Parts: sequence; C-alpha cells; structure tokens
Amino acid sequence: MKLTVLGHQSPTPGPGGATPGYLLETAQGKILIDCGSGVYAQMMKHIHIEELTAVVLSHYHHDHICDMPILQYGVMMAEIFRKRSGTMPIFGPAEPQDWAKKMNYQKYTQLRTVKEKDTLTIADVEFSFLRTDHPLLCYAMKITDGKRTIVYGADTGPETNWYGFADGCDLFICEATFIEAYLPKGKRGHLSAREAAQTAQRLGVKQLLITHLSPDIDRTAYEKEAATGGFTGTWQLADIGQVIEL
Repeated sequence: MKLTVLGHQSPTPGPGGATPGYLLETAQGKILIDCGSGVYAQMMKHIHIEELTAVVLSHYHHDHICDMPILQYGVMMAEIFRKRSGTMPIFGPAEPQDWAKKMNYQKYTQLRTVKEKDTLTIADVEFSFLRTDHPLLCYAMKITDGKRTIVYGADTGPETNWYGFADGCDLFICEATFIEAYLPKGKRGHLSAREAAQTAQRLGVKQLLITHLSPDIDRTAYEKEAATGGFTGTWQLADIGQVIEL
C-alpha cells in the first residue's frame, strides 16, 4: 500500500495548503480518503480523475468534504470526454442526511452508506469503521491488505476507544488540532499533539503520522509538544506530497 498526503491542515488551509485528504494506492486501484479544501488539485498532481476507484469519507464537516462538488464535476467531465464511464462510489456515513444526500450527483457519484463495524473491500484492501469521539458522526478507518494495517483516526477526541481496532497497527494517522496551550475546556472532539503521541504509545503502534494541523500554529510547536508524549516509535508531522509505503 502506498499512502500520499494530499492535505493535512484544519480547519482551514494555509497558503498553498489543503485540508484533509489522502490518496491510497494498491496494485488494484486508487482510493481517496476524505476530500477537503485544495485536495482535488493536489490529487491531480499524482493521478487523473479517471484513475480513481472510489472515495471514502470519514464525516461531513466542511474541512473534510468541501472539494467533493469539484470532484463530482471532475467525474462528470471525464465521462463527457470519454475517459471513464460508470458511477463513482462514495462511501460515507448516513448522517447528517442533508449532507449525505449531497454526495449523490446525477449519474456520476453515488453514496453507499457505512456504519460502525461494517467492513468493505475496495481495490483488494479491507476497510472497517469505528465511531470516534466527535460531535458530528465520524468514523475512523482501519485499512488492511492482510499484511500491513493503516488506521486513519479522522477527527477524534480523547474518549475514543481504540483498543481492538488500532492497537499494534503499522501506521496510525492521528489528528492533533491543538497544542496544550490552546485546548478548549470540556468536550472538544479533537486532540493535542501530546495526546496524539500518548495515544500512539498506549496502542503500541509502529509508526505515527500526526495530522489535522492548524496553519495558525507553528510546526515547531507541534513537534516540540509531540516529543513530550512519550511515543517510542517512529513519528513525523504530515506534509503535503509526503509518501509512506507499507
């Protein structure tokens, strides 16, 4: 499996940046995971829209889906130009219904809803889903080819129960929206960089990719705080164009 970071910022992109989006490539296909602001243009640096097999969405907050209408246009134009045919499958939650319905676009894209504990196979890799600690219905994804496992945490607060889902995975993609100095009080649905590292250590993951970074916080501040989380494996901050092969 080959994972390319197309976007890693949130809730807005910085100059030349992009909010969450990841391209997963296997020998059998190419899958887009989340589709935030700027993600479509970044994806086109690596593949053409007609090469895309499917889209899998964690939830319907704007920073994870706002390029979906552009992707839908891309699919439409590829069919008009006879570069592809057939409906592009979009996998995502059923709620909120008003946003879920927007994932359907004429004959070009069609939503296939997923729920917690569902499994599905796309391009010879298996996806399974876990509801995270987040105000809007949001699913983390476990992705495996039978040899290696990636867990994409999407948006999550500290109360997500990762055990039995993410423990020991080869790559844990974990959000760190905040550093400790800016953590909101009470329920928040997001983690700090220290909490991301602490979570990875508790789960015994092999590699940690820290993502969902605010462009208003200096990367060195994220790095310094993540280093205090006690994670003893390999870790790094996500960056656009970064490639991880498993």
